[in-house]
Amino acid sequence: MDRIRHITKPDVIAHSASKMHWDSIAKPLGSFGELESLITKLASVQGTEIPDISQRTVVILCADHGVVAEGVTQTGSEVTSVCAKAIADGTSNVNIIADSVRCHVLAVDIGMLADVQHPNLLNRKIAHGTQNIVHSSAMTRAECEQAILAGMDIVRDLHAKGERLILTGEMGIGNTTPTAALASVLLGLSAEIVTGRGAGLDDNGLSRKQAAVRHAVSRCACGISDPIGLLAELGGFEIAGMTGIFLGGAYYHIPVVIDGVISAVSGCMAQLIEPLSVDYMLASHCSGEPAGEGLLQHLGLNPVIRAGLRLGEGTGALLLLPLLDSALALYRGSHRFDTLHIKPYEKLS
Repeated sequence: MDRIRHITKPDVIAHSASKMHWDSIAKPLGSFGELESLITKLASVQGTEIPDISQRTVVILCADHGVVAEGVTQTGSEVTSVCAKAIADGTSNVNIIADSVRCHVLAVDIGMLADVQHPNLLNRKIAHGTQNIVHSSAMTRAECEQAILAGMDIVRDLHAKGERLILTGEMGIGNTTPTAALASVLLGLSAEIVTGRGAGLDDNGLSRKQAAVRHAVSRCACGISDPIGLLAELGGFEIAGMTGIFLGGAYYHIPVVIDGVISAVSGCMAQLIEPLSVDYMLASHCSGEPAGEGLLQHLGLNPVIRAGLRLGEGTGALLLLPLLDSALALYRGSHRFDTLHIKPYEKLS
């Protein structure tokens, strides 16, 4: 965990240079909206006026959850390993979209119940699933720290391979329940407000899920003053691992894209552990899950896409890539006021 203490701010000089670069392009100032801010953020994180996201990987962390025993899901935990194998095979939802936007896919077993042997599935298993958060801590503090470090190490290894952008994703039946429990504590909202239907629950299932979240939160003795303790109490291995990915992005100066509500709650946990980490995060979309909007507001980030997405696996994060690629094409290649001999726009108050 020593690396977390050495996280620094992004490059302010590169940030200013990028702002000036945008303002030199022959168009109304700020007219490319939030995409201008994202490109400037990429520049400051990478420490260069002209950022590069040509090498990018979406990391899919796969894990299981003991709270499934409370009847909070439509399917059983065995589906997690089936979907993880499909991702490793290259046939899942995330693979189809990743291929279309030229993004590598890395599937990771960080805590599945099953032991899946596959050459394309990275084994970083902490344990065979978490405990049931209704009755006990999801994991020990040591396991939580191990999962965070596993996420940071994944960033380290991708950085060493020359990757310039990381996208977060997950696969874990039941993981919207611990996400809702964490969101309830983070946002100070009731279980009924932050808990959604996940992959698909009827009214009875939703009531069971809300009750599970309510009981887990009431049992939990940790609050936001002890983020690692809170994460160990209510989280999941993939949530802790993604927390580590966000912290690793900040340490290794690699921008990390938030996907949906599970990714967003992980970003919030990373921000609690180290506030500077949010300066390295990019919000892709606002999840259709109830807590999605509030978690992004908690981070102070604006999502570019609002489409009611809740598929998971990093699919929403991937949809940001064509927008970033197009914005970078404009940023790098568009005509400028000086070459056109046009008077630049003036900033008006």
